[in-house]
Amino acid sequence: MALQASPFPNRLVAGFHAVGWALVLPCFWSLSHIIAVCKSTTQEQAQRAEQECYLHPLKVFFGFIFFLILFVITVPLAFLGFLLWAPLQGCRRPFYYHREAPSSPERESHKGFELEGRASFGFATANLCLLPEGLARFNNLGNTHRRASAIGQRIVQGVCRPHIKIYVDSPSSCGTLSPSNSTLPAPNSKREASAGRQSQPPASRHGDSTERPVRVVPEACDETEVLLSETPNSNQNSNQQDKTRCRSAPRAFLSQGLHQKDDVPWEVSSLFPPNIDILCLEEVFDKRAAQKLTNILKPVFGHILYDIGVYACQPPCRCTSFKFFNSGLFLASRFPILKAQYHWFPNSRGEDALAAKGLLSTKVLIGKNQKQNKVVGYFNCTHLHAPEGEGEIRCLQLDMVTKWIGDFREENKQPDEEVVFDVLCGDFNFDNCSPDDHLEQNHHLFEEYRDPCRAGPGKEKPWVIGTLLGQPTLYDEDVNTPENLQRTLEIDEQRKQYISPPVPAAGSPLVYPETGQPWIGRRLDYILYRERSISKHCRTEIEEVTFITHLAGLTDHIPVGLRLNIIMDSDCVEE
Repeated sequence: MALQASPFPNRLVAGFHAVGWALVLPCFWSLSHIIAVCKSTTQEQAQRAEQECYLHPLKVFFGFIFFLILFVITVPLAFLGFLLWAPLQGCRRPFYYHREAPSSPERESHKGFELEGRASFGFATANLCLLPEGLARFNNLGNTHRRASAIGQRIVQGVCRPHIKIYVDSPSSCGTLSPSNSTLPAPNSKREASAGRQSQPPASRHGDSTERPVRVVPEACDETEVLLSETPNSNQNSNQQDKTRCRSAPRAFLSQGLHQKDDVPWEVSSLFPPNIDILCLEEVFDKRAAQKLTNILKPVFGHILYDIGVYACQPPCRCTSFKFFNSGLFLASRFPILKAQYHWFPNSRGEDALAAKGLLSTKVLIGKNQKQNKVVGYFNCTHLHAPEGEGEIRCLQLDMVTKWIGDFREENKQPDEEVVFDVLCGDFNFDNCSPDDHLEQNHHLFEEYRDPCRAGPGKEKPWVIGTLLGQPTLYDEDVNTPENLQRTLEIDEQRKQYISPPVPAAGSPLVYPETGQPWIGRRLDYILYRERSISKHCRTEIEEVTFITHLAGLTDHIPVGLRLNIIMDSDCVEE
């Protein structure tokens, strides 16, 4: 469908919808806060331990009475608003679209294919649990709107950093150090530059600056290279000192060069990777939280789809299913979105049936190649059925996802276009280690799309880290900051205390991990890519898989990042 800013066909319908929702909102808000005032997070419980014991019962009592009175008063208005709001959902398109005017045309395109026939693309996905305040607290998370603002600011902080490559030139060279955790300031931001200078460790901790000169490539480069070289006569025992300096390098410079197994570079990063091109977020159910995220992210990601999904009776005019919440999906892209299509899952049940979970498929314009043909990519994101023990429902949803992606591609492909990536990501709500998820683990989707973290059905690669945090321990000192969570995830014995364990099959005891295997835990968040659907002239290489701890204390999931290198055959890029 053609992308338009408003999901409604004209301003009159949009105005009636706004009035209807304005009448419903006070009742909805007061109901949410009735729950919130009675449900505390473990962080709030710890803070109350330092206060007088009688204060909390008084707050709960008077808060409950106040919000209950407000709820009763606003129910008649909400009923009238609902009568106006619900019928309008039949003509509503399934998302809002925000387009930010770019500062330059180059900002919305990728010059890699036009100049060299190769380019690098970064993707990230994260489940944010931005539910209404009362419901979010059942996941031990509160302050939904404040968290939305903090999440947006942290994402921008990480994404806007320069992409830096570091080389150590010494007899015991440690190899290439990855840029993705670099805290060096971006040259075009005075505020970030100041923060960056404060966060850099003193030179005396890692050797004198005269012994380790640093060279930075000019600002115009997409990637900054930093060369760390040793003075030959700096110390007679240079080999030993080189090794010490490699080990004591700033934590911000630890990289894929130090973490590579099974030919997949990977890392645990305390910051979002720099230069992410497309970002997919799940469980952004709260509309005001989605608007806050949009306002913060739009200077970086010029194309944003939010409030994705359907409401009220679905299908329209039939009461087979009523949707109180949208899909929770949120997509932010640096590249222009040419086409977008959304489908909701008709087979959800239980509490999941109240939300319009489904699949969002998009086609984005990357730029042009050396032959001046369009270069495009396909990006799909989803959020599957959540309750444990219902793998049949998720398998049917995976069948729908596979069909809908294929249909979308067939409807929108053009003969003169070069397709350079086909990515599927999101919260799949099953993992690759729980016996209870064996149906999903063997789904044929994984024959079409490649999962870089997967060794086979039911078996993860040894370096993989689970992405679902245990909710009761979200605010423990070991995991409540990005740096602490990063350190915890890198220690096997400590990690198992905070990552959710696998789910056993019904009636069978759980034996995990197998002898000689590492403890990984539940990985629900996936980024998959498909090679056979891209142009035959292109080949894909994994540059990096990243487990991101930047949102520690703000959500119960660990975001995941993937960077792909796309290389076009040399004989196909020549004029």
